[in-house]
Amino acid sequence: MSEVRIAAEPRTTFGKGAARKIRRADKVPAVLYGHGIDPKHLTLPGHEVLLALRTPNVLIHLKGDGVDELALPKGVQRDPIKGFVEHVDLLLVKRGEKVTVEIPVTTVGDVNSEGLLDQQLVSVAVEAEATHIPTGVEVDVEGLEIGTVITAADLKLPKGATLVADAETVILQVINKPTEAAEETEAEAAEGETAEAAAEGESAEAPAAE
Repeated sequence: MSEVRIAAEPRTTFGKGAARKIRRADKVPAVLYGHGIDPKHLTLPGHEVLLALRTPNVLIHLKGDGVDELALPKGVQRDPIKGFVEHVDLLLVKRGEKVTVEIPVTTVGDVNSEGLLDQQLVSVAVEAEATHIPTGVEVDVEGLEIGTVITAADLKLPKGATLVADAETVILQVINKPTEAAEETEAEAAEGETAEAAAEGESAEAPAAE
């Protein structure tokens, strides 16, 4: 896992007004915590932060006035409409220490043509060295038959990573494809619920008899 260096400036102003001013300057307020230190309030360059956060569990090397630390993003607040980063919580880490993180689970291949892949979890908790966090784990589903179940214990984790999640947790399974009759039944049920809701709405809107 590569490190991403980001310039960090100490932050001495707080509150909503100060945060808005920071964001108007295309920067992001952040807090660094962990290892028993007092939280450090920082200001980071917005574009660099946005690019770094595209990588899951990115290791960030914070470098600046009075700051020279490694950190992992642990909380990210984004604007719900525009998507830009509004605030970042960063966990201080040290080289050589183990950390628990969620890594993405992706699949490769196609299951048996008679079956349907039902992936119940898209990430799994593992423990790894802070500077060697795996980017994810792949599951080969090529040709898997109906009824096959893959649990967390079945995952082939990258070297250096150990499972933290419950070993019996179901990650994915192969189920029967829904038949046309079942799909029609579901569609009819949905239509019935919609009609019933509409009828209830009309009844509620009707004026009461005097």
